[in-house]
Amino acid sequence: MKSTPSLLALLGLVAFAGYQNRSKISEMIDDARRARPGDSTTPQPGFLSGISDLFRSGPNGGGTLSSGLSDLVGRFTSAGHNGTAQSWVASGPNEHLKSDDITHAIGDETLNELVAKTGLPRAELIRRLTAAVPEVVNKLTPDGRLPTDDEALKLL
Repeated sequence: MKSTPSLLALLGLVAFAGYQNRSKISEMIDDARRARPGDSTTPQPGFLSGISDLFRSGPNGGGTLSSGLSDLVGRFTSAGHNGTAQSWVASGPNEHLKSDDITHAIGDETLNELVAKTGLPRAELIRRLTAAVPEVVNKLTPDGRLPTDDEALKLL
């Protein structure tokens, strides 16, 4: 299954920096959104240089944080982990993941693309996603539902 840019960006951020580094991620996003081609502040090529795509919406944009979150929850639901995914969105304890759950829900194509974009070894990427996805989804859904784009931006 082909991944949307917003899902790739969200998973890449989770794997690369994790939710515990959200303030640094927010700074990078702000810098990427303000940077102009040719400026010395323009991000260097690589995974994080495409971070502003996460926040572009519309017919030519890459997607939004909320759509990436929706895609992520949808992937787990489609893979037979609806109860697990809903536990992260709802208030109450979060169900944990196993590495096989991540592999099955996200798929090899998306994982391979994330490995290429983040530079992380596959096993490390899966380990990080297994640990961080429940927490990130939980933190980005404080009202027990998927946030709007504006709400999601405020949560970073």
